[in-house]
Amino acid sequence: MHEHLSTRSRPTLTHHSPLWSWSLPEVITPSPLAEVDLPLPLRSLLQRRGIQTVEAAEHLLDPPDLPDPEQEFPDLATAAARLARACRGGESLAICGDYDADGMTSTALLIRALRPLGADAVAAIPSRMDDGYGLNTGMVERLQAKGIRLLVTVDNGVAAVAALEKAIELDVEVIVTDHHTIPEQRPPMAALIHPATTPESSPYRGLAGVGLAYVLAEAVASRLKRPEAVATARDLFCIGTVADMAPLTGANRRWLRDGLRQLHRSRCEGIQALQRLSGLGDRPLRSDDIGFQIAPRINAVGRLGEPSLVVDLLTVEDPEAAMALARRCDDYNRQRRDLCNAIEAEAVALVEADRGSVPPFLLLAQGHWHHGVIGIVAARLVERYHRPAALLAGEGDGRLRASVRAPSGFAVDAALNSCSDLLERFGGHPAAGGFTVAAEQVHPLQERLNSLAEDWLSRQGQGIPIRPDALLSLEQVNWDLWSALQRLEPFGIGHETPLFWSRDCRVTESRTMNGGHLALKLSQGPAERRAVAWRWSDQRSVPSRCDVAFRINLNRWQGEQRLQLDVKALRPHSDCITLCRGTNRYIAARNGEGLTLSNDQGRSIEARVPAEEPLNCQDPLAQNGQVLHLLEEASLALGLRP
Repeated sequence: MHEHLSTRSRPTLTHHSPLWSWSLPEVITPSPLAEVDLPLPLRSLLQRRGIQTVEAAEHLLDPPDLPDPEQEFPDLATAAARLARACRGGESLAICGDYDADGMTSTALLIRALRPLGADAVAAIPSRMDDGYGLNTGMVERLQAKGIRLLVTVDNGVAAVAALEKAIELDVEVIVTDHHTIPEQRPPMAALIHPATTPESSPYRGLAGVGLAYVLAEAVASRLKRPEAVATARDLFCIGTVADMAPLTGANRRWLRDGLRQLHRSRCEGIQALQRLSGLGDRPLRSDDIGFQIAPRINAVGRLGEPSLVVDLLTVEDPEAAMALARRCDDYNRQRRDLCNAIEAEAVALVEADRGSVPPFLLLAQGHWHHGVIGIVAARLVERYHRPAALLAGEGDGRLRASVRAPSGFAVDAALNSCSDLLERFGGHPAAGGFTVAAEQVHPLQERLNSLAEDWLSRQGQGIPIRPDALLSLEQVNWDLWSALQRLEPFGIGHETPLFWSRDCRVTESRTMNGGHLALKLSQGPAERRAVAWRWSDQRSVPSRCDVAFRINLNRWQGEQRLQLDVKALRPHSDCITLCRGTNRYIAARNGEGLTLSNDQGRSIEARVPAEEPLNCQDPLAQNGQVLHLLEEASLALGLRP
């Protein structure tokens, strides 16, 4: 074996498609989770995700009870007491939301909770096109003129300095519930319900706006001893939390897991109407059902129409009226889908007009693009090209407004901050952001962003990174595994849907479907499984033998259910794998239940890899920890470890 084994750089696989850069899962020691009742690949997956004890695994499978929120949120008792007084007195108040799914569901949640308790609650949501984001001075003035002296913000408000100061001037009280960054100088407000005000280890730290609205509604109903008033609050919490892609940990995981069991029987007529329109039927829902069916119909309204439509839908009591409103949401969603497809086609044509040259940062501008959907298309371009992307649409007066998205690792907020001298307005977080720029500054902006992205890409390497969680044979993709996977749900941000991989699959059928999707039939030994690669952009022929990275999904069609592989990446299969560590190269090949590992000088060692047991190698070189680690990585690459 080559002597230069002190190099600590992580091995990479050299046999991969140019479109994807496959990385090995983490090497894990013999699992401490042997007592957990899950298949070995799922136990390996949990261990790679940092779950190292049986207790931690049990908490994931059955989340523990949550602490009293009034002990966690410093201002919750004050806010609940003030709202309880408003309910007892039949006071008029406004719920000031936002035009995304989180803000709209939060608004509906508080209206549905506070009206039965006695408050005269009305919705006040700004227009995306006319008002911009969040609470503003004009809203405060208009509401005060209508006699409203109490406002509750949801999913916004913590940084609305001018609006909050105007409220003080007009003798209007404001309770702020928000999960966006608190300014260094906190503006004046009657109370603040915010995850960052809880202890650092609090399970409430990951709540989105709708989670904070749920906490507040529960506290008010409890204070008034009217728990029935919040009967539908958890249903709306589930919709908003998944739609806002909040982390599915802590309180989010506990409430979503419990709420999904009953969501399909919701007493909210609007939710029932959306389920029927989505074809979900009368069955328990999964987080994917919300994310791919219900949430887009809600979000489309905020992007293209008036958010009050969604609030009306989620607060109406008449089933026929609810269905009529849901159909309008569905119309907006079809319009949104058509707009996205058209803009994406234009954007791809612009990128590929210069054949063979994709810039490090995709900055594309068309005056006629719709502000409400360019963020969706930017995200599609990130997925397609693994580049940060900004789409710019005309705003008038020689200005353009942009939505930015980026792959993991490229910090959008930092990039925009470094271009602040070229921008009129900007904001965001590491994965997404937005800005307004004068037309004459677009070219220098593109040059600077290209420079930033080029530096990032040089450190990332080529190809879209693919890192599976665990190995599965096609035979293991069965109903028993599916049942075990259900115990790990709900999946989402912070607890992603598992990405599996399988070696040496034979492609027995391949055909293109409408919409640019690829349908495959894969076989491996006696097992055969159907697979779909959605929005497949690789124009090359599919190799007859390949390694496949996939997620497992349930395909429902004409009353039948079957398991389906959702393909994320393919690469031609090779019986041998080359591992690179720095400048050193090692060839690994399967050898029965073990492997042979050779260096580029012809020295070889062999090892046996028994299931769920330490690797067995009698060669003295294996006493070297780095050699042993290399053998373990080779066993992962060759599919000898899950």
